[in-house]
Amino acid sequence: MSRSHHTDPFTPLAPTPRQSAPAPALLTDLYQLTMLQSYYEHGMEQPAAFEFFVRKLPPNRGFLMAAGLEQVLEYLENLAFTPGELEWVRGCGMFASDFADRLERFRFTGSVHALPEGTVCFPDEPLLRITAPLPEAQFVETRLLNLLHFQTLVASKAARMVLAAPGRLLVDFGLRRAHGAEAGLLAARAGYLAGLHGSATVEAGRQFGIPVFGTMAHSYVQAHDDEETAFEHFARSHPGRVVLLIDTYDTEAAARKVVRLAQRLSADGIAIAGVRLDSGDLAAHATRVRRILNDGGLSGTTIFASGGLDEWSLEKLLASGAPISGFGIGTQLDTSGDAPSLDCAYKLQEYAGAPRRKRSEGKVTWPGRKQVLREYGADGRILRDTLTLEDDPLPGTPLLGRVMDAGKRIGPAPELEAIREHAARELATLPAAVRPLTLPGTVPVQVAPALTRLAAEVDHHTG
Repeated sequence: MSRSHHTDPFTPLAPTPRQSAPAPALLTDLYQLTMLQSYYEHGMEQPAAFEFFVRKLPPNRGFLMAAGLEQVLEYLENLAFTPGELEWVRGCGMFASDFADRLERFRFTGSVHALPEGTVCFPDEPLLRITAPLPEAQFVETRLLNLLHFQTLVASKAARMVLAAPGRLLVDFGLRRAHGAEAGLLAARAGYLAGLHGSATVEAGRQFGIPVFGTMAHSYVQAHDDEETAFEHFARSHPGRVVLLIDTYDTEAAARKVVRLAQRLSADGIAIAGVRLDSGDLAAHATRVRRILNDGGLSGTTIFASGGLDEWSLEKLLASGAPISGFGIGTQLDTSGDAPSLDCAYKLQEYAGAPRRKRSEGKVTWPGRKQVLREYGADGRILRDTLTLEDDPLPGTPLLGRVMDAGKRIGPAPELEAIREHAARELATLPAAVRPLTLPGTVPVQVAPALTRLAAEVDHHTG
């Protein structure tokens, strides 16, 4: 659902999109720098291809949703070492005297192929491929993993919530429990592109144009001598956005105060759009509050709920018939509470024109530059994916496309609203077996014969 069609009383604030500041080049692992110096010293600067993929799905996951590409491209376009960073490299005592001089000229000059953000994907499928001179392709590994892993993790969690609560308002409330400022900000973005309606994080509205929502805290009510006065003060301060938190003391008693207050406010043309519940048995409270509001003539006043919710909570509340029209989702979204990490990797697949393959126990990779081909059934649902080589002429829709060449984007960045619409279309293609929250199935990913033959050839000639 787009902002323009949103009619919930939690009216979003007007956004002013902007770009974020470039990340420091030294926001990386030390071994990226030690390898970089060695590559330079030994003349290893031929083209290399690396791919980012997820090895396996977490428990109770049938799919993932790709996210974070926009921040990756922004990072690659702006990657450069600052004078302060170069000074640190020169003075730290770990590198050759001329290494910082090479870093001063360091830029990303390669190409990027990627899944569009919002695309559903499955294990072993590359979400992104970097092709660049080896030092460049290697150096960007840490930050790319950092960006793609986190937003894909959160978008995948948010997509499950969208499937669990269709037609309900879903708002990210997780900044205060996120693992740092950037995590909270990017979680708001990932959740929104996956189908949430907005976020409580104000900077997400300013930076990404995400609708921003908010009400009041319990402390606001406690700061007043009585609850009804708190409600009235808030309503008169924000007459077009009146949503009242009613569970600070006695939830049902507060609902009756809301009814009384609504009668006084109506004389001044102020309507109470909604009430929020944040504790206790949400289904039971919502049912009783709905009855009180209806009996008081407030049938149009909605009920919004928050407080430790995840996709299973949403599914249970809706199955119970709880009269709740929207939910705030915090900790479990921004930390992906049940699955806080993905088994993902960024691995070398080709160097100097030759395919490369890792054969570590439990971490074997498929060599070469790859493509994912997707086939759909007559109902528009995904039948299968095929993992194959980039130029293999098999049937199916290719998912990876070129988005950057010579270190510059190809075309303008897609609007976040367009990414969100793409994600909604992608969720609609998921087969029924993939949708359950617990013990879902997944889409089969078959490996093409051309890829298995190449792997056998590489194994024969290496190691």
